[in-house]
Amino acid sequence: MGIMRTLDVDTVLARQETGDLKRRLRGRDLVGFGVGIIIGTGIFTLAGVEAKTHAGPAVTLSFVIGAVVAGLAALCYAELASSVPTAGSAYTYAFATLGEVFAWIIGWDLLLEFALGAAVVSRGWSGYLANLLGLPPQWFGEDATVNIGAVLIIAVLTVVAVAGIKQSSLFTNVLVVVKVAVCLLILGIGIFFVKGSNLTPFIPPSRPAGEDADVLHQPVVEAGLGLEQSAFGLAGVLTAAAIVFFAYTGFEALANLGEETRNPRKDLRVGILGALGICALLYIGVSLVLTGMVPFTDIDEGAPLADAFDSVGMHWISALISLGAVTGLTSVMMVELVTIGRIGFAMGRDGLLPKKLGTVHPRWGTPHRVTIIGAVLIALLAAFVPITELSDMVSIGALSAMIIVAIAVPVLRRKRPDLQRPFTVPFSPVLPIVAALACLYLMLNLDVLTWIRFAAWLALGLLIYFAYGRRHSRLREK
Repeated sequence: MGIMRTLDVDTVLARQETGDLKRRLRGRDLVGFGVGIIIGTGIFTLAGVEAKTHAGPAVTLSFVIGAVVAGLAALCYAELASSVPTAGSAYTYAFATLGEVFAWIIGWDLLLEFALGAAVVSRGWSGYLANLLGLPPQWFGEDATVNIGAVLIIAVLTVVAVAGIKQSSLFTNVLVVVKVAVCLLILGIGIFFVKGSNLTPFIPPSRPAGEDADVLHQPVVEAGLGLEQSAFGLAGVLTAAAIVFFAYTGFEALANLGEETRNPRKDLRVGILGALGICALLYIGVSLVLTGMVPFTDIDEGAPLADAFDSVGMHWISALISLGAVTGLTSVMMVELVTIGRIGFAMGRDGLLPKKLGTVHPRWGTPHRVTIIGAVLIALLAAFVPITELSDMVSIGALSAMIIVAIAVPVLRRKRPDLQRPFTVPFSPVLPIVAALACLYLMLNLDVLTWIRFAAWLALGLLIYFAYGRRHSRLREK
């Protein structure tokens, strides 16, 4: 069997019937979790940054492309999540279809995605809170030597995450209501200040990237074809689409809650597709309003939405946007911490990580050990490392996991045609193959440096797998 040994699907299904995690979540809780993790830095900062640097007003089109690719991947997640509802999501799907080594790679990628995502978001949260309350920037700003604000919010949210999944869900749902209300306010008021002249040309003409261009920051697809590095134009729209895909990452976290959902075969697909649809509409609407209010060349990259409303004299909305950012980023971190705990729990239960990580708290029914360890590592990163350009790393980790999930759909259909499938991807295997190719193409539009970092992370992960995981795997023991 070796590194290609697979986990029996019946074993996975038996786990979710007799597992230690508590079944307390409904479909509406999953939609709240999904919106909670998806809407964050993408809507409050990334739209403005990508409009100014890569796509202009066509950043709206970039969000549409990102939504289509995410939607294709979400269909694949929905089929697997409703068929094999379990903690571990893509990690477990790969284990049951493609083999142990692929499962390890995906689990390792997902830990990267959610840990770096939480660290980046916690630093952003700290900065927004400093702006909102006038806190000292030497402790709460991006330039702080030790970002105390980021550490404090991670500590508080870790307590909530360990206390129980239902408490985490209620906390997240309250924050989601505030966040969505602020987004709707931005749309409802901002639309009256949109100028058609700011939206033309919709796709700015392509132009050379400038003197700062270098091969490390050139998209892999351009470097591979020997093309000159450029900004804007259609290439800029596609590059922006690959980067803003970061804004859609998170819906896959819902698949990790299969063992804590009351009716997973129904509610998981409702949560995944419902949350992604809501967020896509908000992203597209807000990005269109933003670029319509302000010429894309004048967008402030630090606080694009707040600056846009300041430019039209609506200063009172800036404070509300900061409040929305603080609450929005809080819910993102909450779900990321919960997700890291479930992925680590699944890997520990299978023996690929230390087995004590695959246990739950006797009172709260949560994977407390792996959640706390993950939170400590995230807090250290957030406290001392000025995290820049790492949204690309989150995107590449998520896209690679989605490719594996898309491949797993037809593989599992062939291996287990008898398996109950409450939801099926239409036109399989064509649509899953299209989803995998679309994710790969977006990956190729990320820069060379991101690929180098990703390769280094994979190499470290494989070293750990062959040194520890392969030897301690429960399948190997059997």
